[in-house]
Amino acid sequence: MAEIPGLIVGASLGRGLGHDFLRHVVRTKVLIHLLDGGSASPVEDMIQVNNELALFDSALAKKPQLVAVNKFDLPDVRARVKEIKESFSHVGIEAHFVSAATGEGVTGLTAGALAMLEEAAASERPAEIAQVKVFRPKPRVAGVSIQREGDIFVVSAPELERIVSGTDIANTEARRQLLGQLTKPMVSRALEKAGARPGDRVRCGSFEWRR
Repeated sequence: MAEIPGLIVGASLGRGLGHDFLRHVVRTKVLIHLLDGGSASPVEDMIQVNNELALFDSALAKKPQLVAVNKFDLPDVRARVKEIKESFSHVGIEAHFVSAATGEGVTGLTAGALAMLEEAAASERPAEIAQVKVFRPKPRVAGVSIQREGDIFVVSAPELERIVSGTDIANTEARRQLLGQLTKPMVSRALEKAGARPGDRVRCGSFEWRR
């Protein structure tokens, strides 16, 4: 199972953290699109993501897909259920409505995912199964070290520095995704061991943030 952050426009070209995550999607059999029910057009959001998938690898957009529209517990989203359902039906998709906050609809979604996985597995030919490559990626954040320069804690990690250098820091969504990478437990533990406290300034490559 691979959890992929929200993709931004241009992810297929490496914008944001596109390539780093899209490579993991290639190994999956089924895709679940988790969409914001409060968006102006969830169906357009899904189409945009599929476009990025197809631009990265044409086979990705052809994988079996489930659509989950989140925030079903909010009154504004419930009021738009019929409208959203119709917009998806126009492109031949049946949308599942779920709430990450209350768990509503999640059981039906997981049951649908299981059925789709079983169908995908049954349709594979033995010859294709024998040719499947096994990917054993190295830990994404290896060899983290912390140095202190004045009142700034500097994170040194080749993999993270590479991600920072390839991220459009001016893009708000890209910054959010990047910060998610830079605040992972391995980095947080290294900072704590180095004496960093909440509110201290931290830098990795050209990106700086407060803990």
